[in-house]
Amino acid sequence: MAGVLRLMKGVKGGAFIQEGDTSRMNDVMRDMLSLGTISIRELSEARVYVLDLVVRLACSNARQADLDALEGNIKRTELATKEGRLLDRVECSREFYRLLANSTGNKVIAMIMDSVTEIHMRFVYAKVASSGVAMSRLAERRRQLVSAIAEKNATLACRLMRAHLEAVQRMLEQDPGAMSLHVALAEVRPGMRP
Repeated sequence: MAGVLRLMKGVKGGAFIQEGDTSRMNDVMRDMLSLGTISIRELSEARVYVLDLVVRLACSNARQADLDALEGNIKRTELATKEGRLLDRVECSREFYRLLANSTGNKVIAMIMDSVTEIHMRFVYAKVASSGVAMSRLAERRRQLVSAIAEKNATLACRLMRAHLEAVQRMLEQDPGAMSLHVALAEVRPGMRP
């Protein structure tokens, strides 16, 4: 019932431990929002602090493979922007945060980051879908962040991330409908409109 075991019938059947699934944690976060246990403001604030930790750990722990994956994501973001595929660009953002969290080398922090990001990206997706507006110079800013991480300059990397998060928050606050609880609680799968 907890989703830890997968039961399979047959000759090669048995009970097998499932791989980690952050969707259960995401469901808990959505339920807490729905019940009023946590607020959207608290979620946004937590995201800022968690990302500060993620960036600092990435500066210490990111390997070249992590930096290459982030650069590949930035290139996909540039292509989506150039082709006007703004909703695909939002999916690139979701992936960017996942890759960044994985670069910390800490699975628990990556799970927490995924949970906070999953709900927050719903707001961004709703804003972009309704307005057709997206953050300008996103790829350039991401490349500056990855460069600071590669140089292990945690102070600069944290400052760049904080400035980006503040800009995203300002963009979202211009459209109160995009920050509604309804958006956060909607059943959305990556690539689908809320």
